[in-house]
Amino acid sequence: MLKRNYNFRLKPTAAQNRLMASTLELCRWTYNETLGLRKKAWEEEKKTLSGYDTMRFLPKWKREKPELKEAHSQVLTNVHERVDLAFRAFFRRAKNGENPGYPRFKGEGWYKSFTYPQSGFSLQGNVLHLSKIGDVAVVLHRQLPQASTVKRLTIKREVDKWYAIFSVQQPESGTARCCGKGIVGIDLGCTSFVTLSNGKKVKNPKFAKKAEKRLKKAHRKISRAEKASAQRRKARKVLQKVSQKVSNQRNDFLHKTSRKLVSTYETLVFEDLKVQDMIEAKPWRALNRSIMDSSWDRFVNMCSYKAESAGGRVITVNPRNTTKMCSRCGALVEKDLSERIHSCPLCGLKMDRDLNAAINILRLGHQSLVLRT
Repeated sequence: MLKRNYNFRLKPTAAQNRLMASTLELCRWTYNETLGLRKKAWEEEKKTLSGYDTMRFLPKWKREKPELKEAHSQVLTNVHERVDLAFRAFFRRAKNGENPGYPRFKGEGWYKSFTYPQSGFSLQGNVLHLSKIGDVAVVLHRQLPQASTVKRLTIKREVDKWYAIFSVQQPESGTARCCGKGIVGIDLGCTSFVTLSNGKKVKNPKFAKKAEKRLKKAHRKISRAEKASAQRRKARKVLQKVSQKVSNQRNDFLHKTSRKLVSTYETLVFEDLKVQDMIEAKPWRALNRSIMDSSWDRFVNMCSYKAESAGGRVITVNPRNTTKMCSRCGALVEKDLSERIHSCPLCGLKMDRDLNAAINILRLGHQSLVLRT
């Protein structure tokens, strides 16, 4: 069985908008109470509570805070599961020697979604019934797969818009087989977003850089406004809208580019890049901003699950020396970041440095396939 998420825009009425916002606040209150409960139990009794332990407090909290009854019971139960997952991740990171990052209390505006884990919702045509909220209009820009089973529904708020995210299980036999043919090496970069081993390139749109002036202006308005004022809230909302537009543009670009690659080639070969390590190792702020704006990790992940669904595959190879090595003779040629041309002193090969790297990535991909067989 394959797990997929389907995201649809909601069109709630003013009353439904208030009810969903109220549900978010009730979930935020429950999250903070649950987190405080577990924190207190450890500090005072050195006792670790589980998600099931904290769920037992829900009936008591409902008696003390009757507003909690306005939210669906399983929605509040899911909040306890989220706190439990946060602690599990904390303990896992601590065990692995990473920076654990203790779970934080959620301030106003920092709790952005609530989930119906099993029941409390139903979809009939373009209407989504949500328990305790009502029938909400939904923009179905595509249909859910007929042989699929909806396992859970998450309602998410992004600035002033609401979205329904259906988590669906569908049989692998029901997925579309639409991958292309052949194998291609792909070099990810900041100047050109992707350079293929056959010489084709996709320009990097650099959405964040294009919106930089608007983002700076919005940040200045926030910093100048008085704290907790209506002017500051308005300025923060402007910043959120600009950031949301950049995020939507980037997501659209990544989805379309990954779909085009999967539809054209059967096997995609990428470097196994550790993006976070690259950012921490390089002191150049401008380069780091470009790397984060490019979202290489998300792009490779999109290509991976789309290729899997379409019957193709994604291979990752060791990135060591793919840029330095000459794709013709194998000599290592040192280059600065400013050098955009690969020029080999031994064999005389001259070509774009990203294309040279893509050809090396393709060669490593062929070697990986041979080893697998």
